[in-house]
Parts: sequence; structure tokens; C-alpha cells
Amino acid sequence: MSKRSSLASPPARLLLPALIVVALGGCQTTGIEDVTGALGGKTETAGKADAKSEARAEARPDMDALRERYRAKPSDPAIAIEYGKALRASGQRAQAVAVLEQAVLAHPSNKALLAGYGRALADNGNFQQAFDVLGRAHSPEDPDWRILSAQGAALDQLGRNEEAQQYYASALKIVPDEPQVLSNLGLSYMLQNNLSKAEQVLGRAYQRNQNDVRVRANLALVLGLQGREAEAEILVKADLPPDQAAAKVTALRQVLAKKQQRADK
Repeated sequence: MSKRSSLASPPARLLLPALIVVALGGCQTTGIEDVTGALGGKTETAGKADAKSEARAEARPDMDALRERYRAKPSDPAIAIEYGKALRASGQRAQAVAVLEQAVLAHPSNKALLAGYGRALADNGNFQQAFDVLGRAHSPEDPDWRILSAQGAALDQLGRNEEAQQYYASALKIVPDEPQVLSNLGLSYMLQNNLSKAEQVLGRAYQRNQNDVRVRANLALVLGLQGREAEAEILVKADLPPDQAAAKVTALRQVLAKKQQRADK
């Protein structure tokens, strides 16, 4: 696949700041601003997000135990992967990169380690490096749709949307109608300001998994960007308690307002 300039196209430059893109498969907030697909991370369904803070508090002893295991065997790839994943989940992104980088230096051909390192780099905003490392983790003879989708997400962050869409297409050949990949593809079209195509693809993702809060948030955002705010609000607040539903709607309105402000300049 050819390499193009990493500068975003004008529509992407307009939309990226408004999206407040925070996590490619890593730690998330509960607002509508979580509008990127996962880099191989677990999808989050309605209800699970509500218990996230409590779960993190309970997981603290596990993090301490992992840290001790890592310190005892810093060259063990499996421990480094597990510890790096836990660091990412707790928002310690730079530390996750450092841990996995050291492990990769010791085991440069370990594909699972390279995949984890690439995801950690993407979490930390190092998108070009993440794309390159993920490429080393991928084998054309044994393609992994998660890595292909992750590479596409990294390319989208670099403004290389058409290239990103090629990676999503390759992933969808392996797992047709996979909601994670469709969600990433829909966002890629949105970054090109192709909102009708984005809605079509995100609608497919939503039909495949209506409980994935990120897919719902992404589809709601695209609807809102087309001026269909009532539909968007119904979608984001579905199955949520009133206080959480109100918070989601407020977050959606803030993102749409920021986008409009930039469009008016």
C-alpha cells in the first residue's frame, strides 16, 4: 500500500479536534467523546461502563501483583504483555509504552508483544510508530483482522483516510460485518465528511451489536452532524438511567457545538 502525506485532509482537520479522540482500544470515559474504534480492545456494552470505576478500584491489588511479577521477570514476554495491557487500562499510557518497548528490544520477533506495543503506542498518540510496529506484528500468511483494523485506525489519526479504508476492507474480508471494524470504517468516512456513507456503515455495525456503547455513540454523532439531533439523542440515551442519559446528551451537544463553531470560522 502506497504511503501518502500524513497531513489530514481539510474535513479531517475540521473534525478531529471536535471529536476529542482519546482512546484506541484503551481507557475510556463515559461521555460521547469516545468515538474511535478499538485497537483490538474489548468492546464495551451498555451496563458494563457504569461499573467501570468500581471495577478499577477492585483491580488495584491485581495491578500491584502484576508489577511485582514484572519486576521479578522483566524479560518474560507474557508478563510484559499482561502488565502493559493493565497499564493501558488504568490510563498509564506512557508507562505501558516503556514496559513493552523494553520487552520488544529483548524479543524483537515476538508478534504478540509487537501487537501489544503497537496498541500502546497508539494509545499514547504515537500513530506513525504504532502503524509501523503493528505492521511488524502482522503476517500476510496468517492475517489478523484486529491488527489490520488497528493499522487502519492509526492511519485515520494521521489523516490518511483512503489508506485506512483499504486496511478495514482487508479486515472485513476475514470477518465480514464485524462491528468493531465497521465502526472504525464509519468513522473514517466521517473524517472525510462523507456523512451519508458513514451513517450507512455505522448503521450496519449497530445492527450487528446494538449494545456496544461506542458503536451507538459513533452512529449518534454522525446523525447529529447531519442535523438529526433528536434521533441522535434517542440513540445515546437508550437503556440508560436518567442521570447518565442526560450526561450523554449534554456531551453529544457539546461535541456538535464545537464542530459547528469550527465550521463557522
